[in-house]
Amino acid sequence: MSQEENTSGWDAIDAATHALYGNQEPKHYGTAIPYMLGGPDPLNGISVYRVETPTPHWHFVTYGFSELYDKETDDPDHSGYGFELTFRLLRNVEEEEPPAWALNLLQNIGRYVFNSGNIFHPGDYMDANGPICLGSDTLLTALAFIEDPDLEEIATPNGAVKFIQMVGVTCRELETIQTWNTRGFLAACAGFMPKYVTDLIRNSYVDIPVVEEAVTRGIEQEGSSTAFLFIQQLEWTSVHQETLQNAEPAVLQVGAKQARLIGRILRSRTAKGDSLSLIGPNVNITFKAGDEPSFQENENNVTLIVNDAAVIELMEKLKPKAQTFELNTLPGITFRIVRTEITDPDGNIIDTIG
Repeated sequence: MSQEENTSGWDAIDAATHALYGNQEPKHYGTAIPYMLGGPDPLNGISVYRVETPTPHWHFVTYGFSELYDKETDDPDHSGYGFELTFRLLRNVEEEEPPAWALNLLQNIGRYVFNSGNIFHPGDYMDANGPICLGSDTLLTALAFIEDPDLEEIATPNGAVKFIQMVGVTCRELETIQTWNTRGFLAACAGFMPKYVTDLIRNSYVDIPVVEEAVTRGIEQEGSSTAFLFIQQLEWTSVHQETLQNAEPAVLQVGAKQARLIGRILRSRTAKGDSLSLIGPNVNITFKAGDEPSFQENENNVTLIVNDAAVIELMEKLKPKAQTFELNTLPGITFRIVRTEITDPDGNIIDTIG
């Protein structure tokens, strides 16, 4: 960086970490070739701090989701995407360098944001569809996002920047988050995961009695915060009929991976009178609570009205296996569950569900 270059955004992040860690010199991993010039890494850099409390861990802080230099966007209130990511990873006592996989994970998240334009907020989650540390046997296959417990939002000359911490979670924990909400679940686990430090070798927390009780209570009181589910294998075949006597039922197809989850979230949502929308490549299907089960088609949008009996029956039948069934409580629709193939980043099939 030249002396004439405006580094006010970068300096603001440095000031926030300096207030937390004083004169500790972080291990900094910069990018040799900028992303805009064809470099492979979208983030300008990642600083990593060595932390001893509440448990020894590495604290990663990104540089690049916000505007580090001159103001480029038209949004005066937010710098760039309005956030930087952090990540806390359990550190072995003999470790002198943070593991490269964690740096790669943060850069991969950067690629996702830069390529899709989708940004993260505290309370969000993401299914990694495999171990967050590629090649390991960790149970952590998803990420939750929460405010960093030590780095508060900062004001920079380019706008506000939040520090959002990624937290590794298991598949079952992700389902629990989707059935309830991220903040509630992480708060329930805080006693076992201080400062939300990610531990690759831990087991799932969902079966710990105090966590299980908090989850059950939270779902009963609050329902689910998941209003939308994006489902790649979602399909809808319309009713084809010439006469009512020759009517064939409509067909709703979902993948085996999401089948059970849909039932759990649907019950949590409708119990509070909330709707659930399934978003697929070519159709959107919205479940709404009502007294008389029915469905209505409107081009690529389908609305299903379900009562308690229909939700319970659907929840009982939505299993992660290939099958076809109908509901006594919601006639006129055939439900089809198809196998889901899990692939790695290169498109190779690594697992099959159903």
